[in-house]
Amino acid sequence: MNGRASYSISSRKLPKQSRSEELVKAILEAAVRVLAEEGAHRFTTARVAEKAGVSVGSLYQYFPNKAAILFRLQSDEWRQTTNLLADILGDRSMPPLARLRRLVHMFIQSECDEAAVRVALDDAAPLYRDAPEALEAREAGSRNIDAFMIEALPRSSEAVRNMAGDLIFTAMSTVGKEFSEAQHDAAEIEGFANAMADMFEAYMRKLGGDESSP
Repeated sequence: MNGRASYSISSRKLPKQSRSEELVKAILEAAVRVLAEEGAHRFTTARVAEKAGVSVGSLYQYFPNKAAILFRLQSDEWRQTTNLLADILGDRSMPPLARLRRLVHMFIQSECDEAAVRVALDDAAPLYRDAPEALEAREAGSRNIDAFMIEALPRSSEAVRNMAGDLIFTAMSTVGKEFSEAQHDAAEIEGFANAMADMFEAYMRKLGGDESSP
C-alpha cells in the first residue's frame, strides 16, 4: 500500500446556476462552522448537511464524501496562500526584504484570524495530503518562493537559495500556526510578526540579500 487516498477528493460536479452556487456556498460555510465548533474528528457529511439545512442527498450531488469537502476548504486556503505569495513576493515596487516583511505580517494575521479552521484542517490532512491535487497546490507555492529567492539572493548559489527558502517559509508556517493556536491581541500579533520578520531579514542579509537587490 502506498498510503494515498483511494477515493475521489474532487467535487463531484461544478455548480452551473446561481441556485447551485448558493447551495455549494451554504455547504462550505456550514463545513467551516462544523470544523471550528466541533473539530475534524466529529466532522461528517451528515453534520454538515444538517448545519447547512440541506439533505445529505443534495450535498452528495457536489461532494462525494467528507474528504471532498475538507479538500475543497483546504484547496481554497491553498489558493489564497498561493495568491498571497504571488501578489506580495512578485511586487517589484518594493525591495525584496520589504516584501518578505510584509508577507510575514499578513501571513501571521491570517493564521490568527482563521486559527480554529486551520487547526481542524491540519488534523484532517491525512485524508487528502497525498492526493495529486494537493501536490499540485504545493508545487505552485514553491514556484513563487523559488522565483523570489532568485531575485532576493542573486549572487547566491541555487543550493543556498533553496535552503534559505525552505528554512524561512517552513519556519513561518510552522511557528505561525503554533502561535495562532492561542488568543492574542493586535499588539501581540504585531510584535510577533515584527520579531519573526527581523530574524528573517538578518538571515537574508547574512546570505547576501539587501534592500537594493534587483
